[in-house]
Amino acid sequence: MLTGPKEQTRHAAGIGQKLRWRRKIRGSPLQRVADRSGSSIGLLCELARGLSTPTPETLRQICRALDMPLAWLCDDDSGAEAEEGPIVRASARRRLEFGATGMCKELMTPDSVPAIQMMRIVIRPGGGSGTLGSDAPEGAKCGTVLTGRLGLAINGQLHELGEGDSFAFDARIPHRFWCIGDAGCEILWVVTPAVY
Repeated sequence: MLTGPKEQTRHAAGIGQKLRWRRKIRGSPLQRVADRSGSSIGLLCELARGLSTPTPETLRQICRALDMPLAWLCDDDSGAEAEEGPIVRASARRRLEFGATGMCKELMTPDSVPAIQMMRIVIRPGGGSGTLGSDAPEGAKCGTVLTGRLGLAINGQLHELGEGDSFAFDARIPHRFWCIGDAGCEILWVVTPAVY
């Protein structure tokens, strides 16, 4: 809980840094974020520099414009400190739940290195992605199956992978992936550049 001006300033600076990193990862110009969030460029600049503390509704709109969960801005101080360095502790990983698709993604790399992103993906039985890739920016995806069986379609060609099997492909090629069988599937997945 914030108790005084010094703590509030530090908290605002942490939010500003996270918003800057997210905007850089998404390649979103200030004007686009302003338009999508209904905020002014001036306010976004103040937030990025930690000079302003927005209302919760304004933060929700900005997070929506940047395709990020609001919870990523509300990490406790230890999580914020972990993001500033090269280390991400297992307990500080950010999680994305994709309930409708039966997937959960844990981000394993810090926002300060947007050129690459590693994540642990868990897919429940019957879960999987839709078709991805045709509008993706230049980059690549690779990974390895840690547990279970993974179905992977790359440019229409179907593959079945088991524990220890690996893959790599251009991120722009249409692809989709899913869990095969009654047991869940766990994957170590790496993308360049970062997408979350």
